[in-house]
Amino acid sequence: MRLTQAFFPTLKEAPTEAEVVSHSLMVRAGLIRRLAAGVYIMLPLGLRVQKKVEAIVREEMDRAGGQEVLLPVLLPAELWRETGRWEEYGKELMRLQDRHERDFCLGPTHEEVITDLIRREIRSYRSLPLTLYQIQTKFRDEIRPRFGVMRGREFTMKDAYSFDRDDKGAEESYHRMYDAYTRIFTRCGLQFSSVEADPGIIGGSFSHEFMVLADTGEEAIVGCGGCHYAANVEKTPFSTGASAEETGPKVAELEKVFTPNLKTAEEVAAYLKSDLHDLAKTLIYQADGNLWAVMIPGDCQVNQLKLKNSLGAADLSMADPETTERVTGAPVGFAGPIGLKDIPIVADHTLSDRENLIVGANEADHHYRGAKPGRDFEVREYTDLRLARTGDPCPRCGKPLALRRGIEVGHIFKLGTKYSQTLGATFLDAQGQERLSIMGCYGIGIGRTIAAAIEQNHDERGIIWPMPLAPYQVVIIPVNTEEPSVMKTAEDLYARLQGEGLETLLDDRDERAGVKFKDAELIGIPLQVIVGVRNLKAGKIEIKRRRDGATSLASLEEVLTAVLQIVKEPLPS
Repeated sequence: MRLTQAFFPTLKEAPTEAEVVSHSLMVRAGLIRRLAAGVYIMLPLGLRVQKKVEAIVREEMDRAGGQEVLLPVLLPAELWRETGRWEEYGKELMRLQDRHERDFCLGPTHEEVITDLIRREIRSYRSLPLTLYQIQTKFRDEIRPRFGVMRGREFTMKDAYSFDRDDKGAEESYHRMYDAYTRIFTRCGLQFSSVEADPGIIGGSFSHEFMVLADTGEEAIVGCGGCHYAANVEKTPFSTGASAEETGPKVAELEKVFTPNLKTAEEVAAYLKSDLHDLAKTLIYQADGNLWAVMIPGDCQVNQLKLKNSLGAADLSMADPETTERVTGAPVGFAGPIGLKDIPIVADHTLSDRENLIVGANEADHHYRGAKPGRDFEVREYTDLRLARTGDPCPRCGKPLALRRGIEVGHIFKLGTKYSQTLGATFLDAQGQERLSIMGCYGIGIGRTIAAAIEQNHDERGIIWPMPLAPYQVVIIPVNTEEPSVMKTAEDLYARLQGEGLETLLDDRDERAGVKFKDAELIGIPLQVIVGVRNLKAGKIEIKRRRDGATSLASLEEVLTAVLQIVKEPLPS
């Protein structure tokens, strides 16, 4: 592709709405343009990268035994009502009506549709196992679309669904997909980790997330260097045996103390000369319209996923300040468990045997010291409610966990019979008995993978594409287009590189050399082949690597071999 003919609109300045590096660079490098909040046009460079990710995904899905289908985007509400997700999915489901006032949605995921297909087509165990996948546009009405293509309302996703005769077969399908995902992200040239995760609204018995590791990642994950346990912080359990010892002085009786204008746990601890762990924060939550008081150690944070699962709630949110003050009698920061009326208390299990807690007094500017569960207040349930953090003991081997940041690019689920039972997807086994298909589902965010690759591979000048994802492998930069020998050599190299099947750009624009170099670095082309008058007089061509800036000179006869060798280099481990 010649740049004089290309539509690669680069920008010098970052867009004002960009919150993360990948969003900024995808706009600046001319990969995407915003149409509406969470809705993006994929420009030629971006589409080339997307097609490369899709090609890798297709190859590995086919290798794992998957067969590609294409399911509709427009889905009838009846199917979603059968599974209960028409109501459960909430406002993220994009709903619409046709001219006959029949309800439809734009598919955010396709468990209902694929299961309906299988229940109508599969009759015998001889047709199983079966894995079907698609690469298709999805829609989710995010409350706050952000981070460019990483959290949009319209996005491209690969979703696969497996159907098996029994649990053993379902386990084998799950592990085949796990291995396929490992190969996919390895082939994309990404540093990633697979972690245990909560199945969430998709459902099922267990799941794994595939996280691209990046300091700017929106997800927190923990890992153990001892047994290699890894999980999302929301999924990581915490052992009651690992709770810290009480550090404050023993108080024989409950004592109310004056804590003027001290609303945070840190401020109260410092004022009372106590350790932060001696405090128990009390937070008011709304779960499916009911109010709960939630207690957590002062040095910890509530894991809202654990809390939601513990309460069996479909909808969970922290109560607003007005509600908190109405039910506790005190402003935010002074809520406590003592004297709460008509609000059940759920507490983290590390608080069950504590005797010397500092808690809010449900009165402005006051706390209690020396509070004891069971004596001063009653807890309805103790359970694991805390968010994992660095230094927590590994739930498997007990060694300290380390916290890292990651970007979720893939998620695999063992669904079991959640959908096959609800929708009646059955088959006859070898004995003629009717059985439910055992299901799994497996998703990869194509756009998220592109964005995650940029978050992991960039510098102050722009994108640094891993070779497998680069929109072009090589860019030829003639330093002076007005010099006939320079342009003749550049044109000759362009023809030779393309003839060898290399994806090559020729920057034949009448621009200053500095502009060409800046655009090449911004776009992130892995190799620059630089044709300049001085080197050309010596019969040499400069080759520069985008990743580390390393340069080398090659003769006109050696350039093709040198470039091919670099392009075919194995990816760094």
